[in-house]
This record gives sequence, structure tokens and C-alpha cells, in this order.
Amino acid sequence: MNTGKKFHISKTAVAVIVLVLVETVILAAALIVGPSDRGTLSSELRDAVLHEEKRIDLFGWDVSPAVLSAFIVTGVLLLFAACVRIFAIPRFKEVPGKFQLVIETVVGFFDNMAKGYSPYKNRFLGCYIFSAGAYIFCGTLFELVGLQVGTATGGTVTLAAPLSDINAAISLGCLSYLVIMGGGIVNNGARGFVGAIKEFSLPVSMSFRLFGALLSGLLATEMVYYTLALSVVLPVAVGAMFTVLHAIIQTYVLTMLTASYYGEVSEPKAKNKRRKRKAREKGTPLPAAGM
Repeated sequence: MNTGKKFHISKTAVAVIVLVLVETVILAAALIVGPSDRGTLSSELRDAVLHEEKRIDLFGWDVSPAVLSAFIVTGVLLLFAACVRIFAIPRFKEVPGKFQLVIETVVGFFDNMAKGYSPYKNRFLGCYIFSAGAYIFCGTLFELVGLQVGTATGGTVTLAAPLSDINAAISLGCLSYLVIMGGGIVNNGARGFVGAIKEFSLPVSMSFRLFGALLSGLLATEMVYYTLALSVVLPVAVGAMFTVLHAIIQTYVLTMLTASYYGEVSEPKAKNKRRKRKAREKGTPLPAAGM
């Protein structure tokens, strides 16, 4: 009687083993080779924020590397959207496959967010927060690609996330604010415009929240690089951790804030009055007791 047991190793276990072996080889190489020759920590951090030294020549213009990153991310997203619309959507079935399920889950998440925060007018809002969320998420993860290009001075630079440039962050914050203001004007006219104007600090807070969060991952990676003197493994691991975390958090925060303020300024006047009247009725004070 054969009592032998067959051991089955799953694909996940194999992938983990391979990943550990690869990381071990890279770590050994990093310890042997040591850190590469780079500038000082202060100069690297300063250029990561201001982009004064490592600039690129784009069609005759001396621009920040984030500008090229923005063009690449936008082009990839548009190409992906066109391919999905032309080749994938016509083949969607009533019982969804894996790819269809992922697409429907993501679209449904932003659609439900728009309906939850703005139950009256939400069709355009759903489209916008989906587009903005996709750009923030994919743009943040773009820096993990590690694509390098030549600089105007003859060196090389790794393309960072588009929103790590303060100008890009301000542009997206202002665009979100204009969408909020437009929703207020279209649905409530002057009242919606005044309601949006009251939140004049919103584009500034959105912009610097995006810029600060995305830049912190890059700065943390640079600091780990110089502190631990490991040129490959730990900076990659720490950078990937910060990048993925910020991509998820900032995508949710900006889309949630946009949907929330949009719903507030676009709420119909009659609905708003009815809600305030119910609140007053519930909060009516009791008559004073007799002496």
C-alpha cells in the first residue's frame, strides 16, 4: 500500500520564493558595489522640489521632467481607454469575466461616490472624479517605472510622478475647484456661485495636499538612500511602499473632497430649505416650566 503523500506548491509560493531569491541577489550586489556617485543629500532634495538643475529639453523648451511624465501618463491613459472602448466593452457579457469585473468595480466605486455625495446632479461629477482618480493613481505609480531621459546639461534624470511638480498639483486643484463652481452655477445659478466662492481656499488646500503627499515619498527614498548606503534594495522597497500608499490615499481624498463640495453647492434650493426646516423642527426648544 502506497502511503506516500504528494506535495503541491502553489503558484503564489513559487512567486514568493523567486522574489526572495531575486532580492537576496540584489542585496548582495548592493553591499559589494556600494552606493553610486551622486550629489549631496541637500542638493538632491532641493532639485527634487524645485527642479532647477535636472531639466530636460522638450521641443525646444527647457522644462521640468514632470512635464514629460504628464504627457506620457496622459497618452497611456487615453490609449488604454480607447482600446477598452473599441475592443473590450463590445464583448462585455451579462456574467462578467475577470477584466470586466475589475472595470465595473472601479467605475461603480466612483459612480456610487458621486451619487452618495451629490444625489441630485451627479452624471458629470462621476465622470470627472473617475478621470481625476485614474490620473492621480496611475500618475503616482508612474515613478515606479524608473524611466530615465537625458537632461539639457548632458546628464540623466529619472522621470518622477507628474504631480510631484507643484505646477501640476496646482493645476489639478484649480481644475477640481472649477468643476465644483461650474456645478453650483449650472444647478443653482448665483447662489451656487456664491457658495463656491466661500470655499476660496479649497484649490490651495487640494494642490498642496497632493504636492506634499507625493513629494514626501520621493524625499523619504532619498533620505534612506543616503542614510543606509544601499543603492538598490531598500530605497526601492521604501519608495514603492510610499508610492502605492500615497496613490491610494490621495486618489480617494481628492475625489471624495471634490464630490462632497460639488454636492453641497449643487443641492437644489427647495431641497436645502426643506432640510433646514426639518432641522429646526427637531431642534425646537421646549417651553419654559412655570414657577
